[in-house]
Amino acid sequence: MITSQTVRQESDQPRRCFVVGPIGDPHAAHDSPEREAYEHHLGIFEQVIAPACEKYGITAVRADGIAHAGDINEQICRHVVESDLVVADVSGGNPNVMYELGLRHITGKPTIHIGEAGQLPFDIASIRTIRYQRTRSHLAGARKEIEGALEVGLRDGFELLTPARVLRGLQTGEGPASGSEVGDGGTEEDEDPPGLLDDFAVIEDGLDEMTADMEAITKTIETIGVLTEQSGAEMLDLTQANAPMSARLAAVARYAETISAPAGELNSAAAAFAERMATLDSGVRAALGLIEMTPTDERGDGAEEFLEQLMSLDEAAQDGLAQIGSLGTSAGAMVRVSRHLRKPVKEISSGVKQLTSAITRMGEWAAKARALAHNATG
Repeated sequence: MITSQTVRQESDQPRRCFVVGPIGDPHAAHDSPEREAYEHHLGIFEQVIAPACEKYGITAVRADGIAHAGDINEQICRHVVESDLVVADVSGGNPNVMYELGLRHITGKPTIHIGEAGQLPFDIASIRTIRYQRTRSHLAGARKEIEGALEVGLRDGFELLTPARVLRGLQTGEGPASGSEVGDGGTEEDEDPPGLLDDFAVIEDGLDEMTADMEAITKTIETIGVLTEQSGAEMLDLTQANAPMSARLAAVARYAETISAPAGELNSAAAAFAERMATLDSGVRAALGLIEMTPTDERGDGAEEFLEQLMSLDEAAQDGLAQIGSLGTSAGAMVRVSRHLRKPVKEISSGVKQLTSAITRMGEWAAKARALAHNATG
């Protein structure tokens, strides 16, 4: 629900809250999805977020409430990075919201997640989120939860959660760095925080592990493919020999047994791959955001190598995606052949689903990396 380093209630109490979330279109036709989204999220802001912040003397503002003239994208980035507090409505996993949330996570500053029940994106499911429903009583309850979160955070400190831990090289499960309280002078660690290249190094280790996962997945898919071809050849021979149905069923049972282990390995490897993706997603997007905000002549070799790594990993994943799609189609057909195939096919289908979703998200990383690399050389 909350991410950040400890914040004291005294002189450094948060005074500015930037609200990240879908905006919608106030000028869209009545009853259109865009107009409905605008009215809904404006209601969440006015009835839930703003009153909760106001109780603690915090001024909340949305992107459409920024009064100063200038480049709106730059202004949003600055509000995301510099505001004392951010409340992010992650309903529906809006790409702009997730990008801004990733940028916020890299700062380690207080962040509260809220979201409509049933509309939460999978990649931040591990982060506690205040959930609401579109009823008066539920909205009132969500406001009370935000107030409670602020009260606890201001009194005891806001905890640093997974995305910021990853970027700082901390292991999941550790508490916030001791003595890291704002306004307390901090510790020696606070005076020497990790730089951009240090953050890249941590993320790159995770990307290296994803590369290893992808290689293991590719080999497993190839193994299943070979076994499937062998079984297909055996079935063809039995059909041409007009073998009895019992013989064909026995062949299917043997095939199911041979692919059982690699099917399980595929599902496990796919789950590990997807889990790394979910853990790294906010950090990678935040790092890409920082690269975008850094002048090209100040990035250094580490940033360019990071972009290259994202593009290379995506190319390898896209090569495997064609195999994965073919395997998923074959699995759908196999399950109708015999009950013996149901368990391995279920494993294969689960692995294919997880991989397809993760590789699609990886493609978004690579697209941003290619654009940044192109701008640097253009």
